[in-house]
Amino acid sequence: MLVEDEIQNSVNRRPVNKAVIKEVRAYVADPTEVCADYHNQHDKHWINDLPIANPMSIYPDYKEKRTSWGINFLGTVVVEVELSDGTIGLGCSIGGEPACYIVERQLSRFAEGQDPRNVELIWDQMWRSTIPYGRKGLVIHAISAVDLAIWDCLGKMRGEPVYNLIGGKTKDRLEVYATTPRADIAKEMGFHGVKLPCRFGPADGAEGLRKNVADIALAREQVGPDFPIRLDCYMSMTVQYAIELVKAVSPYNLMWVEECLPPDDYDGYTALKAAIGHMCLVTTGEHEYTRYGFRELIARKCADILQPDINWVGGLTEARRIVAMAAAYDIPVIPHGSSVFSYHLQQAFTNCPIAEFLVMSPKADELVPIFGGLFKSEPLPKDSFIDLPETPGWGVELNDGLKLIRPYRK
Repeated sequence: MLVEDEIQNSVNRRPVNKAVIKEVRAYVADPTEVCADYHNQHDKHWINDLPIANPMSIYPDYKEKRTSWGINFLGTVVVEVELSDGTIGLGCSIGGEPACYIVERQLSRFAEGQDPRNVELIWDQMWRSTIPYGRKGLVIHAISAVDLAIWDCLGKMRGEPVYNLIGGKTKDRLEVYATTPRADIAKEMGFHGVKLPCRFGPADGAEGLRKNVADIALAREQVGPDFPIRLDCYMSMTVQYAIELVKAVSPYNLMWVEECLPPDDYDGYTALKAAIGHMCLVTTGEHEYTRYGFRELIARKCADILQPDINWVGGLTEARRIVAMAAAYDIPVIPHGSSVFSYHLQQAFTNCPIAEFLVMSPKADELVPIFGGLFKSEPLPKDSFIDLPETPGWGVELNDGLKLIRPYRK
């Protein structure tokens, strides 16, 4: 009896966290802040000042700078989820004030009062309730921010980094490649390859095509024969133009072409992959949403590599479904940007071989946080690897001096 009593007493002493979600709060970053919307730069910066091919490049009035047509129009949304025990989790996305409205006025009802461990239920109710006006884009950005904040709470409740909650580490360190216009500096920094922005599109005609080829040729000359070079085309091309470009740069051993076409052109991606698959890889998914969009990419054989953005695609809850689905077809997943949120996902899955790091210094010559001043201690590459700490949750906290505005306080 003494042994049984001791066992029962031990069970009774086991701490049980019965915290529920007390409040969901949504903030927009002050326009002077550079946060999750990394196009919101205010001084000279390569990501805005270089001509970079994009869907609006066909219009001369909006061709020179992407900010001219409002790529940074929405801005950052930051979500805090506070539990009844005082734990606060953080998530973010692009969406600004419109996303704040959606979070506070609709999505919060499915989270507040809930056990945060019911993250699947919360996600499903947010998703189903917004189907009439959502499904993709802004609404999914808002859902992502709430979902990521809940996962941060879960990690803090259990005293574990998020990657431990979804399977633990599958690799000791996470390899990183650089997105930057400076291939030479990326190699000097030790990155595992570079991804260059494509400067010209179909509207620039034969001259633009020659300039694109010259850019790739110069990069190859700078980095040598073995350094991987990728090309980000940002939804700017047609199928025929992309085929012509890949053929023209074939002497320079391009590793992949990324997001050449509008994201809904599944037939176009199928045709493109069939036409150039013997020359380089085709990647896409940065502007695709939820598992349903990625199911289309997989079923139609649109891409060799999938690239969901964890801050946009539906958060971690949806992203892990996408990665698992891709694994069934031996398709690698290399998320777009999304910093610490993608790093945790990639640590936990074997088919996530390398991470993207956007070199966000104005001249692309030094390493700075991707999300600007949003977080304290945002992980930066060291020796071309990302090393995540054992800190609970996402391992980041809001900067104390950050200017945030809550436009729809309940």
